[in-house]
Amino acid sequence: MPVISSFYGIIIRMNWNEHNPPHLHAEYQNYKAVFNFDGKLTDGEMSTRHQKLIVAWIEIHQDELIANWSLMREGDYFKIDPLR
Repeated sequence: MPVISSFYGIIIRMNWNEHNPPHLHAEYQNYKAVFNFDGKLTDGEMSTRHQKLIVAWIEIHQDELIANWSLMREGDYFKIDPLR
């Protein structure tokens, strides 16, 4: 699963052959979670602090996430800027 961004020790991945609805996978230390593009945690666990960072990043990059999801369905993707 390709890494599309990383920030503050959080790794964000998306898989080109994943099922709908569009979502991303986030990892931080022993935490693994799945978030939809509205920032809702749909599976797994994430610390509250890091969940807030991920949700902020999703809000900032929502259009890029949607574009990347479409590209990944065609077998391509691009990196998205980290949270600063």
